[in-house]
Amino acid sequence: MTDETQNTTDEIKEESVAAETAAPVASAAPAGAPAGAVPFERRPRQDNNDRSRRGGAGRGGDRRGGPRREPRAKPEFDQKIIDIRRVTRVASGGRRFSFAVSMVAGDKRGRVGVGTGKGGDTALAVEKALRNAKKNMITLTLTKSGSIPHEVFAKFSSAYVHMMPAAGKGVVAGSSVRDVIDLAGIKDITAKLRSGTKNKLNNARVAIEALKLLKKPRAHSK
Repeated sequence: MTDETQNTTDEIKEESVAAETAAPVASAAPAGAPAGAVPFERRPRQDNNDRSRRGGAGRGGDRRGGPRREPRAKPEFDQKIIDIRRVTRVASGGRRFSFAVSMVAGDKRGRVGVGTGKGGDTALAVEKALRNAKKNMITLTLTKSGSIPHEVFAKFSSAYVHMMPAAGKGVVAGSSVRDVIDLAGIKDITAKLRSGTKNKLNNARVAIEALKLLKKPRAHSK
């Protein structure tokens, strides 16, 4: 091999090495690609810290990505449905149905009321009954221990009730009279229904009438 041939071979090797060094790193074209297709570059692997950029929330947030719901405000009065009836009215076009609801509402701190409501569906009837119970709310006169100051008798329609304080016995009552006592927040009381009626609305109303008769306890003179 002559000196000129050796120099030409060395120059070709140097040019090929420089071309390989300057070319970008690219993967081979996929199998089945047409001739002359440009090979695509591989994307860098995504770090775990970039997961939050995809729209997902962190561990402490809501998974749906929306704002957290605020806690519901506690209603001013607790309520208890004592009776619900479906009322049928016959009209020229046929029968029409509605619902009648009887409810007791109270704050368990000495305020209680009984109301009724009527509507085409139960939700509307309950809303009317609660509004009527708030309208007929009474404020009770209780002792420091939460009991009634003295015994009372009351009568409403065919219902008759007898209430008396009972220290250390808790609430001894039945029917809807107990619902009125519980929602009023009264403790240590005994209530007896002296009538045989099972009408829950009348029993609740006679309890309200009895509680209206309570008087302020007298201050003991020394």
